[in-house]
Amino acid sequence: MNSIALSAGTIDYEDTGGTGPVLVLLHGLLMDSSLWDGVIAGLAGGCRCIAPTLPLGAHRRPMRADAELSLRAVAGLVAEFLERLELRNVTLAGNDTGGALAQLVVAAGRTDRVARIVLVSCDAFDNFPPGATGRALVATGRLPPVLFGLFMQQMRLRAVRRLPLAFGWLTRRGDAATARWIRPLLEDARVRRDLVATLRTAAADAGALRAAAEALGRFEGPALVVWASEDRVMPPAHGRRLAGLFPDGRLVEVADSYTLIPLDQPAVLARVIGEFLRSDATATTGARLHA
Repeated sequence: MNSIALSAGTIDYEDTGGTGPVLVLLHGLLMDSSLWDGVIAGLAGGCRCIAPTLPLGAHRRPMRADAELSLRAVAGLVAEFLERLELRNVTLAGNDTGGALAQLVVAAGRTDRVARIVLVSCDAFDNFPPGATGRALVATGRLPPVLFGLFMQQMRLRAVRRLPLAFGWLTRRGDAATARWIRPLLEDARVRRDLVATLRTAAADAGALRAAAEALGRFEGPALVVWASEDRVMPPAHGRRLAGLFPDGRLVEVADSYTLIPLDQPAVLARVIGEFLRSDATATTGARLHA
């Protein structure tokens, strides 16, 4: 585990090293870099995988008390992270809210270090906050801090974590990871403070991804959209629509998975991303692959 000081505070990140293509992997709300462990293992030796733990509720290093933590600001931290590590020709991949962050990086025009984009079942268009799961989480962010902490204590129970309003519709088989992710939130009031700051600004910026979608057509590099065909939070139609917005976009549909494909189908996702990284950048726009 490595760490780096950014403008909002210090974050941890995994870095496999190596000389292959650079793949930066972004997670969603109430998750950390371990979301990508199975995918990273499947890509071993083929590329340099870097997975930061962003301040989205499962981080163990609280941010500065005055840090801005809106999703747009966190997207800015992603761009700052790429700059501080002096990364170039990056493939920027995001799942769940991580995919929203990747879109916001593109919308802000901070793509001088980004060569390719991978969006994996993620928030898009008007599905923000996404589905009943996202709306429920944002609603809890409006609670006073003490009540928010008490409400989240229920997540210690597997039965609660598996509810559709929690992680139940996000992953079929990743409960061990979700139990681990919520510990910092339950144990540290400063982590809860950081998450509440993000949730409250997300509620006030519901149009962020509609605006970001308009910018995706300006991204000139190859783009891969990977979507769970049985997703109950991120509409599969959004995957097809996103792939069509990129000048060089292609779509992969993955079966037997919910939103968190890196947990439910890591080997499949690793194979698909590996093929994408090896593919000719001039592949036919809109080519459709089937996992």
